[in-house]
Amino acid sequence: MNRVLLPFPAQAALADALAPRVGARIGRLQWRRFPDGESLVTVDEALHAADVAILASLHHPDEMAMALRFAAATAREFGACSVGLIAPYLAYMRQDKRFHPGEAISATLFARFLEESFDWLVTVDPHLHRNPDLPSLYRIPARRVAAAPAVAGWIRENVADAVVIGPDSESGQWVSDIAHRAGVPYLVLNKIRRGDREVEVGAPDIADIGGRTPVIVDDIVSSARTMIETAGQLKALHLPAPVCVAIHAVFAPGAYEQLLAAGVARVASTDSIAHASNAIPIATLLGHASADMFGND
Repeated sequence: MNRVLLPFPAQAALADALAPRVGARIGRLQWRRFPDGESLVTVDEALHAADVAILASLHHPDEMAMALRFAAATAREFGACSVGLIAPYLAYMRQDKRFHPGEAISATLFARFLEESFDWLVTVDPHLHRNPDLPSLYRIPARRVAAAPAVAGWIRENVADAVVIGPDSESGQWVSDIAHRAGVPYLVLNKIRRGDREVEVGAPDIADIGGRTPVIVDDIVSSARTMIETAGQLKALHLPAPVCVAIHAVFAPGAYEQLLAAGVARVASTDSIAHASNAIPIATLLGHASADMFGND
């Protein structure tokens, strides 16, 4: 068995934890961007007859797109038998239909783009909405890893008397799973999105919370407006300062600081995206799925 894990620089720490779980050595992958925005990618040359996985979290997909393609193609040039993609965060999942005339359906187009370079895909909690699962979108073997066990374990160990709060109906299924695993109650609120950075969240029924510590859980936190609005509703009800948990800490510039300033007790995220809030490791969960996919071409 000859397995090589090629991590993008931002995923170096995750690669250290993941490599022994998939039986792979860590190879070299360097990515340099020139002042004009072009990318220079350098990969390990000792890839002959190897099954390769590129580890890259795609929270800046437009910047990374060409680098991904260059890395996969160069790995094959150096003799890789197969090249898979481990993308803890998978981008371009929200635009899964044409909401207005003339719009590109980017979820499908991005899937076709990745399929041209990779033999398989593993990701963590992709934002599935109208697509019921990854195989309905991707034509290469694709596996979803659920972060619920890791998130539930963290809540159980770090938050006493918690109640898990989902900000909208889309979160209901996985928030209920996390709460069940943690052995605590949950509540799902109503959210109305009025723009990219403007949301309105309905106030919870205080009787459903019963003095517990609110734990607001969301899959993707980008602008953080949903969590900030939810925290404000809880504060108005004189409830304990909430703990905020993000599965994917995308965090647009300034969003993390704004969330902390909103009076939350703590912000914790999985390490699917390297960020200061990382507190919930997912290497074990990711390793189980990735080990099965290596060499699946």
